[in-house]
Amino acid sequence: MSPHDPQVKPPALRPGDTVGIVAPASNVRQSELEAGCQALRRAGYRPVYHDSILDRDLYFAGSVERRLRELEEMFERDEVRAILCARGGYGANYLLRQVDLEKIKSNPKIFVGYSDLTSLLTYFTDAAGLVTFHGPMVAKDWSHADGVDLASWECALAQTKPWTVPLNREVTALVEGAAEGRLYGGCLSLMVASLGTPYEINTSDAILFLEDVAAKPFQIDRMLMQLKLGGQFDSVRGIVFGQMLDCVQSPNQDYRLEEVITRIVADLNVPVAYGVKSGHVTSGNLTLPCGVRARLTAGQKRVDLSILESAVVPREEM
Repeated sequence: MSPHDPQVKPPALRPGDTVGIVAPASNVRQSELEAGCQALRRAGYRPVYHDSILDRDLYFAGSVERRLRELEEMFERDEVRAILCARGGYGANYLLRQVDLEKIKSNPKIFVGYSDLTSLLTYFTDAAGLVTFHGPMVAKDWSHADGVDLASWECALAQTKPWTVPLNREVTALVEGAAEGRLYGGCLSLMVASLGTPYEINTSDAILFLEDVAAKPFQIDRMLMQLKLGGQFDSVRGIVFGQMLDCVQSPNQDYRLEEVITRIVADLNVPVAYGVKSGHVTSGNLTLPCGVRARLTAGQKRVDLSILESAVVPREEM
């Protein structure tokens, strides 16, 4: 699909709705899964999952066939209103060649994850035209008392009007400016890994969101340069970096990651912000809708990220 084609928006999430839990990547610890499900129940939802979600094959959550079947069944189950990933890790890319996109297109639903799930988030947005959600996972963020930013969760998944992402005070402008585009992105490592494959990311007209964890600054540099040399920055409208948790060379390094990033992106002449807490974060994981129009304003004193349209539709429109 072209990034200028209208995206398919899933129906809004309501209190009392059933949410399906899936593990398309690495294996899941039962204690963390149950803790996350308890938090979802307290938030007013009915989490459901297959017993096989606890299967293990090496570092995967069971076989490719099991993970694929689980994912597609959750999209097809009528009572399931949203699909939340249990955790990331590694392995979602194994599903790309086999997942039935027609099942995804025919049953548009809220799909939430980050980290390794970037592979599915960007593929569903690019190839199925579905608005997806870069946000908290069940056995990670929901399993911790302060793991989820509930305000952005509600605005992204339940609200049908424009809203402003509640950014933390530490978000700064690396390059000042303002721009509009479609919000799109995920884990930097996974986005770079897509290059040269049939599932290559489409960054055209994007307010591009990039985040990662425990990657050394020179590795971040290398990945950003690969995107730059590959032309993926040529038509971006702006760039938003995540918290970049633990992305340091050593505790006493004499430079900041922000300096490394700025050297690469400064000549793009687009606004660049740094420090948005979505994905791998210390706490309060923000939910960001991918595929909708957004506006980034990066100023010396303040950074704003506004979502210019709803990411979901009222239930009665379906």
